Amino acid sequence: MNQDHHHQLTGLFQFTVRLASETEARFTSVERIHHYIQSLALEAPARIKNKAPPPDWPQEGEVVFDGTEMRYRENLPLVLKKVSCTIRPKEKVGIVGRTGSGKSSLGVVLFRLVEPCGGSIKIDGVNICDIGLADLRSKLSIIPQEPVLFSGTVRSNLDPFNLYAEELVWDALERTHMKECVSQLPLKLESEVVENGENFSVGERQLLCVARVLLRQCKVLILDEATAAMDTETDSLIQETIRNAFQDCTTLTIAHRLHTVLNCDRIMVLTQGQVVEFDEPSKLLANENSRFCAMLAAVENKISVRG
Repeated sequence: MNQDHHHQLTGLFQFTVRLASETEARFTSVERIHHYIQSLALEAPARIKNKAPPPDWPQEGEVVFDGTEMRYRENLPLVLKKVSCTIRPKEKVGIVGRTGSGKSSLGVVLFRLVEPCGGSIKIDGVNICDIGLADLRSKLSIIPQEPVLFSGTVRSNLDPFNLYAEELVWDALERTHMKECVSQLPLKLESEVVENGENFSVGERQLLCVARVLLRQCKVLILDEATAAMDTETDSLIQETIRNAFQDCTTLTIAHRLHTVLNCDRIMVLTQGQVVEFDEPSKLLANENSRFCAMLAAVENKISVRG
C-alpha cells in the first residue's frame, strides 16, 4: 500500500515538474511576442489619403534611384550608399556583386520592407515613399529564389483574391508551360495544393509562381534568380519563359550566377552598397579592367580547376 502511494507521489511530482518546464517554455514565446509588439516599429500605412497614385500607374516602368541610402537598423552601417541610376522602361537589368554587396537590399528597399534613410526612389516619376505600402506593393511583382505555394487549390494559389477570369488563368498557365500539367489533374484548377506545394516538383512550383506573377501584369518585376536550384533543362525552360512572358516589364534580376545575366540589356555591379559599374554586358566584357570581367574570370577559373 505504501509502495503504491509512493509511486503515485513520484508520478505526480514528475508530471508537475514537466508541466512547469513546458509552461516556462511557452511563456518564452509570450515574452517574445510581447517584445515584438512593444519594440518593433510599425510599417507605413497601407494607403495614404489624397496621395494614391493614378489607377494606371505605372504605365512605363521607369525606376530612378537618386542618392538612395538604406540601413537595416539605426545603429548599423549603411548597406546601400548613395545609389544613383536610372533603369529605363522595359529594360532588363542584371544586378551582380559578391555576398554582402547590397544586391538583395535593392529589392528590399524597392518594396519598402525597410524604408530608405536617404535619397529617393521614383517609379514613373512617383516617389514610392509618398504613397501607401499597398498602393506600392500591388504594382510590383517578385519571383523569389525559393518558390512559395500555399495550402489550397491551384486556382487560389494563382489568383488568391479571385480577380481574374478563368480564361486568363489558363492563358497564364499556357504561357508558362504548365497548362498540360494542370489539365491532367483530377480537378484541374480546383485540384489541391498541399503545404509548400510538395505535390509538385521544384520546377513546377517555380513555373506556377511565374504564372501567378504573369497574371498580375505588373510593369516592374524583381527576379531573385529563381533558377538557382534547378537542373539544366528546367533552368533553360524557366529562363526562356521569363524572357518571353515579361518582355513588356522592367526586370531587375538579382543574380547569384553570372552567366544568367549575360543576356540582360545592362549589368549593374555593386560593391559594399555602391554602384561601381552599370553598362551593357558586351562593354563590360570588352574592358579587361572591369569588375564584372574579373568576377566572370574568377568563376570560369574555379570551374576549370574543378574540371
